[in-house]
Amino acid sequence: MTQEKQPSFKPVIAIVGRANVGKSTLFNRLTRSRQALVADFPGLTRDRHYGEGRGASRPYLVVDTGGFEPIVRDGIKKEMADQTEQAINEADVVIFLVDVRDGLHALDFHIADRLRRTGQMVFLAVNKAEGMRDTAAGVDFYELGLGEPHLVSSAHGDGVADLIEKALDRIYDQYAEQFPQAGYISDDAASDEPEHRVRLAVVGRPNVGKSTFINQIIGEERLVAFNEPGTTRDAIEIEFNYKGVPYTFVDTAGIRRRGRVTEAIEKFSVIKTLQAIEAANVVLLILDAQAEISEQDANIAGFIVESGRALVVAINKWDGLDDYTREWALRDYRRKLRFLDFARMHTISAQEKHGLAAVMRSVRAAHQAAFTKMSTPVLTRIIHQAVEQQPPPRRGHSRPKLRYAHQGGQNPPVVVIHGTALHEVPESYRRYIEGQIRNAFKLEGTPLRIEFRTAHNPYAREK
Repeated sequence: MTQEKQPSFKPVIAIVGRANVGKSTLFNRLTRSRQALVADFPGLTRDRHYGEGRGASRPYLVVDTGGFEPIVRDGIKKEMADQTEQAINEADVVIFLVDVRDGLHALDFHIADRLRRTGQMVFLAVNKAEGMRDTAAGVDFYELGLGEPHLVSSAHGDGVADLIEKALDRIYDQYAEQFPQAGYISDDAASDEPEHRVRLAVVGRPNVGKSTFINQIIGEERLVAFNEPGTTRDAIEIEFNYKGVPYTFVDTAGIRRRGRVTEAIEKFSVIKTLQAIEAANVVLLILDAQAEISEQDANIAGFIVESGRALVVAINKWDGLDDYTREWALRDYRRKLRFLDFARMHTISAQEKHGLAAVMRSVRAAHQAAFTKMSTPVLTRIIHQAVEQQPPPRRGHSRPKLRYAHQGGQNPPVVVIHGTALHEVPESYRRYIEGQIRNAFKLEGTPLRIEFRTAHNPYAREK
């Protein structure tokens, strides 16, 4: 008799509060990571940020949110408030974080009132209370009407573990009948291989439509999209299935010109974007059709190529151009980014949803090309056929000899060619060999690296 598997269950804990009370610091401590940017600057987090809770007795997910101002009716703060509202609705427990150093703030009362009306379980956490747990420092916060204040320190960890365990106890007690084995993973489930997700980093300059593109693909206002450069400041990860294929979308901060990156926050954002590119399987580079391709666009593209990542290019805001301007934009692209000839290019309108499906098809194809497996016999045959068609140029009294080839890596694909005098192979012939391999294996959308390895001559006298 086979044992019936229990449904998987991971409760969601959302962290909310006004700006600069330490929500991202608490998120990083709970996930044991540095996923969320942290600085002494209000309004740094703007989107919902998900992570796996670690170190507790049972599994859970934690959500970081931006500064919550439920009384704001317009502007980017309204967009941030909408993101927080969605996180509250998704959560099983809400941790309402306040600042003991600031004391009771007028905005705290508005947030408390909003949380009471949701009917969610709320734990009131009084932050920055290191060394104060045995004092009456949190007594004033009883005025918020949310029960006992829990004194914690996100930065130092004081009281954090106790708070999370209490929250998990409440959640699992509530779902005890529905999930009797909640929090435990069966042996069968543990042996299942994890599905391979396509990790897609969406990059580009500020205000080119990166967040809008992701929102349109997933069909939800998951990210703050606002007509203001620099809206996204962190690298936000979103897991989503698109036409049966699991993806992890990574929305990144727009990279400005080096001379304009002055704030420490923006410097951290640039670092997070570069890290997101290196950690991705495929990168989607979004350009603005209504602006010239800048040196910064070329720098971003160059870093993607150097990282060896598969690439798809989308020129956004195409719907707002006349025929002459479109032709000029395409010529500008081909002239300034001609080194991206391996990548598919699309013209799109993220706002109007034009061309997005074609972009996702190219992303899928680029991912498959980046992980193509090439057998040694087939590679060797391609090399021999290429040499027969066009031998490498002679250097001095000898001609380089390409004997056999094998695959040396994936993402990007690496082909290692063995022979003699291969250090004499010119760059033009390397490009010729690369083209032959690309055509044979249909490697569109990914860089391809060729390594020449010259065999050691055992009869050569050592100097």
